[in-house]
Amino acid sequence: MTIFADDPIIPADPFDAAGAGLEPLHDREYRVRAYRVSSERIRIMGAVRDQKPPGLYLDGDPDPLTVHHMVLALDISFPELEIVDVTTTFEMYPNEVCPSIVPRYQELIGTSIARGFTHRVRELFGGPKGCTHTTALLQAMAPVAVQCFWSMRSAEARAVGEQAGPFDPDQAGERAIRMILNTCHVWDEHGDMARDRLAGVPPEAPVFMRARLEALGRDT
Repeated sequence: MTIFADDPIIPADPFDAAGAGLEPLHDREYRVRAYRVSSERIRIMGAVRDQKPPGLYLDGDPDPLTVHHMVLALDISFPELEIVDVTTTFEMYPNEVCPSIVPRYQELIGTSIARGFTHRVRELFGGPKGCTHTTALLQAMAPVAVQCFWSMRSAEARAVGEQAGPFDPDQAGERAIRMILNTCHVWDEHGDMARDRLAGVPPEAPVFMRARLEALGRDT
């Protein structure tokens, strides 16, 4: 069984209307995955990798050249979403001194990964206080913790032989809704979505859930 799709999520040469084929220069990939460790802990694994295409830097080199590869593991308490453990690994980097910043990321322990996390990361690791690539990875990892609220509920239900069903903000509770207020235009605190959810108006099934049910031939 495939756990996650791993096909490319961007098209090749997306801006090449002539179809002649654009010359590739650089590839940056972020990958973030979350795991249930226990009913009280989530582990979020993240990686960032920069690659140059074959032969761009070294004539005759048949393989892509990795110039950055950083990996982070964050253990996070649930439902508090506070970082309780950090593992930082530099797999590839340009300068011998690069890994010397690794211990600095232990300062994340005790930090809430919910509201205010982006500002806190800038305070701790902005500019010369951190690694540009690792800090950018952190910013990509934080929203995944919030995405895990209903996933954890569903996992806990499955563990006892029950079925949680699609995401329901009313069951997730007002705290979960307030965590995502003002995170995007949909959840503008003055908008219809936030007002309706906080007032207890039942939500529609998400677009992704309706599309999947249709693909499975099930009622939407």
